[in-house]
Amino acid sequence: MENERPTRLSNALLLGALAAAIAVGVWQGSNANWNPALFGILLAFSAFSDVMSIETESRLKISGNFLALVLAIVFLGGTPAALIGLISILIGWLRWRESWHDLLVNSLTYVSFPLVVGIGFHAAIEATGVTSDDPAFYVLVFGVFLAALAMNFSMIAAYTCYLERSSFVEKVRTALIPLLPSELAAALMACGVAFIYNGIGLAGVALFGIVLVTFQYLLGALLQSQERARELEMRTKQLASFQVGMLSALLRTLDLRDQMTARHSAAVARYSRAIAKKAGLSKQEEELVHISALLHDIGKFILPDRILKANVPLTDEDWMLIKRHPQQGARVVSALDGYGPIAEVIIAHHERIDGKGYPRGLKGDDIPKLARIISVSDTYDVMTARDSYRTPMSSQDAIDELRRVAGQQLDAEFVEIFIELLEG
Repeated sequence: MENERPTRLSNALLLGALAAAIAVGVWQGSNANWNPALFGILLAFSAFSDVMSIETESRLKISGNFLALVLAIVFLGGTPAALIGLISILIGWLRWRESWHDLLVNSLTYVSFPLVVGIGFHAAIEATGVTSDDPAFYVLVFGVFLAALAMNFSMIAAYTCYLERSSFVEKVRTALIPLLPSELAAALMACGVAFIYNGIGLAGVALFGIVLVTFQYLLGALLQSQERARELEMRTKQLASFQVGMLSALLRTLDLRDQMTARHSAAVARYSRAIAKKAGLSKQEEELVHISALLHDIGKFILPDRILKANVPLTDEDWMLIKRHPQQGARVVSALDGYGPIAEVIIAHHERIDGKGYPRGLKGDDIPKLARIISVSDTYDVMTARDSYRTPMSSQDAIDELRRVAGQQLDAEFVEIFIELLEG
């Protein structure tokens, strides 16, 4: 049995790392800008955003406090930003009540990345001499956002992968990449708010608060819609798998009762796809006619064995029952999501060009094109099959018969296309 995670050792390491980060913050605190008004506004926005964060179905919480932390890093320094991060996490915990080790890793993350990125940003400012009046300042702000995002995600994702024994690369693919467009927009937003703050002061930060709440809502809606789309896709695949399995079971049941019908359906499907391809139909229509032909006689499950395996003349009542199988097959298939077009083909595969077919007496082009293709394949295979209830014809005799009934029973165009295939 694998060891449960987190272990006592991992928790101790997290606690030690948090203590070390706090010590670094205290050490760097004297170099920071402790503007009380700006600190209070950013703390309020950050804490409010964390309390009002949106939790998705995968338990990912969407909060706009990241923007507040980036601005704190830029205008106050690493230590004030780390303090804002820590207080926000603790206030948020009062609402969400995560496990204490989750609180520990979140606290470590929200203390560490503001400190590290803040120290790096202000060291770069000192080394380059860039001021807030220089365009390069806003390039650095943009870089601060990306660096903070990368460090924040890496710490949280790495710990999650450790707990779940999952792939970090997969976390990047499923959790980070879908967010990159909105995060890049947020980075530009941070640059804009920084520019406004440099121009008009705290009023710009008030504007930022409105932007922050709006951004948080939109980002949460985006993620929830993506999760719903993934869930819908998964359920659709599960439903499709179930439907195919159910149809396969019906076909297998029919096969066990009457192997002639199963072989016949496979042959008709092969012929019908070939006709559709030769006729220049689309790949989608080729696939549709192939599936429809495989299922065209599925309605025969209603027939008793004395009819399915009959080697004696059938009564009028027997023929009435046989003529119901297109409707029964279409009824079964139409109950499955997405199989409506197939049902339309199945119900019409015994219609005739002259209108004397069944069950609806359709005529000419009123009969679906794919059903007319299946009728040609069906007729030929019944005439030539060795396992049929009648004496099989030679291929040439069957071709002659197809030509004889073309334009009356069968579509003349598809008859000639099929004959070209057979003769070729």
